[in-house]
Amino acid sequence: MPLVLFSSPKGGVGKTTLAAHVAAILTQRGYRVLALDLDPQNALRLHLGLSIREESGFLASIVNRSDWRECIVSTPSGVRLLPFGGAEPLRALELGAALLADPEILAGPVREMLAEPGQVLVVDSPPGPSASVSALMGLADLNVVVLLSDMGSASLVPELTRRSYGRGTLGSRAIERSAVVLNQVDLGNPLSAEVLNSVAPILGPRLLGAVCHDEALPLALAERKLHTRGEAGAAEDLKLLADAVAARLKLTSVMAHRGSYSALADWGLA
Repeated sequence: MPLVLFSSPKGGVGKTTLAAHVAAILTQRGYRVLALDLDPQNALRLHLGLSIREESGFLASIVNRSDWRECIVSTPSGVRLLPFGGAEPLRALELGAALLADPEILAGPVREMLAEPGQVLVVDSPPGPSASVSALMGLADLNVVVLLSDMGSASLVPELTRRSYGRGTLGSRAIERSAVVLNQVDLGNPLSAEVLNSVAPILGPRLLGAVCHDEALPLALAERKLHTRGEAGAAEDLKLLADAVAARLKLTSVMAHRGSYSALADWGLA
């Protein structure tokens, strides 16, 4: 089972939205997907169609060494989910301290998840540096860094290509397994278009995709639905992103045999 980690240096960039859609689209493509929410906001469950009243979870009670298999929740999207669970701010801080003291309380169960064949583990991480991300970074096959197409995010790109993941061999390995997605790109906005034009040459093949600004996305979330239908706007971009993730992870066996739509194949890139 490969692990794809969705991360971001700051909040409010749409990281959870992209993680949920990629997990759901990969499921539609025929893959068995397990999604793991590491963000104390516990929002991945909402994107995948569960009720806000759903408070059960995995990470919030991980110090109790609960069996992760018993915490899996089925979602309307078909994605199997390990929600973060309900946690007060103080409890979330205590959990972070526990993970710093003993990363194995998270890394151990995740290694068990990765040992199960034929599945993809999609992880939604909290924004910025965190103990949970540190515990799993060495296990990630692909780290998808989500940025907005604004000047604040553009200023972070040079740092992402240098020392964000440490120095030496381990740092180089982390950089090789990282890619960037620009979210909420508006080609009608000169600044947004310029950010895309400027960062693309710097990132090269590490620019995994770009998702356009589309009002249909928040509207779908308000209805507890995913925006995966249609071949234009964000729906198409999200399908391209999911296929790019599958290609980067070398998930070719299912892609080669499925009969459903593939945006990459449609463009001759798969």
